Formats: sequence, C-alpha cells, structure tokens
Amino acid sequence: MTILDKIVENKRREVARAKSRVSYTKLEEAEFFSRDTYSFREFLLAPDRTGIIAEFKRRSPSKGIINDKVTVKQVTTAYAAAGASALSVLTDRHFFMGQKVDVKRARMLNNIPILRKDFMIDEYQVIEAKAMGADVILLIAAILTPAEIDKLATLAKSLGLNVLLEVHNLEELERSIHPKLDAIGVNNRNLADFTVSVDTSFQLAKHIPDEFLKVSESAISNTEVIKDLKQAGFSGFLIGENFMKEADPGAAMREFVKNL
Repeated sequence: MTILDKIVENKRREVARAKSRVSYTKLEEAEFFSRDTYSFREFLLAPDRTGIIAEFKRRSPSKGIINDKVTVKQVTTAYAAAGASALSVLTDRHFFMGQKVDVKRARMLNNIPILRKDFMIDEYQVIEAKAMGADVILLIAAILTPAEIDKLATLAKSLGLNVLLEVHNLEELERSIHPKLDAIGVNNRNLADFTVSVDTSFQLAKHIPDEFLKVSESAISNTEVIKDLKQAGFSGFLIGENFMKEADPGAAMREFVKNL
C-alpha cells in the first residue's frame, strides 16, 4: 500500500466522521458560504502579481515536520504582501498537520484566492471548502475516476468555486481533462516514492490544452526555473516547502521574488 493509498483510506474515515458531526445545512449556513469567490485566472494572470501559489504547510509525509512554529496570520499575510497570486492551505490533519480552521483564518486576513489543499474524494468536502472560505479546490487525478472528477467539478462550479486538477503523468492527464476545470497542475512529485523532478512539467506542458491555466507544483526552488516554466506556457507556480522550511516563510518569499 502506497502512502497515497493510506491517505485516501484515512480520508474516507475522516469524511464519514465530519458528516456525522456537521450537516450539509449547517455548512450552507456558514458565514463564508454565500460570498463571491475570487477568480483564480484573474489573479494568476494579474501583471502586478507573481503567479506564485504560496503554500502554508506544517508537515509532509515524506519530510516530517517542516515548520510548526509559525502562524497562519504571520505566513499568509506576508505571502500576500510579497505578491502571491493565491494561497494554498493544507487541511489534512493526520498526514500534514493541517486544520480546516486554517482556511477560515487565512480567508479573514487576505484578499486573494485560497486553494483548499486536501485529498478531495466526496461532495461533502466541496461544500466544506465553500463554507470555510476557499476559492479553489484541488482534484487529484491519481485518486479519482473520470466520473468522480465530473461529479466534483460540476458541484464546485455550481458553487462558484475554481477547480484545479492535479496530474502526475500523461495517462492521468488524458483521462481526466474536463470542460469544467479552470487549471491543470502538474505535480512534479512522484506520489509513489515522493521524489521530485521539474522535468515532469516540461514534458507535459505541450499536452495541456491552451484553454486551461497551467500550474507547476513542487520542485521549484529558484527563479530561473519559473522563467523557464513561463516560456513553456505555465502561469502558476505552487511553492510550499521552499518557503516553509525557513524560520520566516514570508521573508523567504520576499527574497525569492526579488529575482523574478
């Protein structure tokens, strides 16, 4: 069983518990549920922004604790001030030390799109994402069938949410493309062994239809890589560990973007 299999198995139990505690009706009564979401495309392409989707991430299954000393407020507001086009906030508790309240806190403090970064397998999680103030959801092709992608993306769009599909290879890309997606992200991390290579983005770039925003995820540690990715057609760059491993992630991002 791979780490991804373990995560999905645990996620099914987690979603079942959440459903028993908080009803759909309660989620729909949440303060953020009726807010208009920000356009992922608009912010990624904004000339006064960097295209960087800056991630708040305390832990990962491969690296263990990355940074559990900083707060959502400290990091996300500094990311936004440094020119982030969007924020990515982990909500998986068991494997990433994420919390659903992290998205709510980030939403109250920032006026840029927020991606709820989690392993979405159930429509309940999409409703949750809207209720907690997210603007974008992540659908991971490796754990979803085309029918499941259709169901979750259709619900997300009906709620005004943006949809980012994550793929790892050409097979996942070709079977998962859907008209209701806003962006396709290439995860440069091999989810079987957690090795990373940005070459994955360059290899898949030409296969992603132009109507979708192209996002490169993971393995981005210097600005020259971003410049090369832009040449290949990418407009979004998800960076987490590179900033979060520093004592002051916001300062790390400020220093990083000076060279863009």
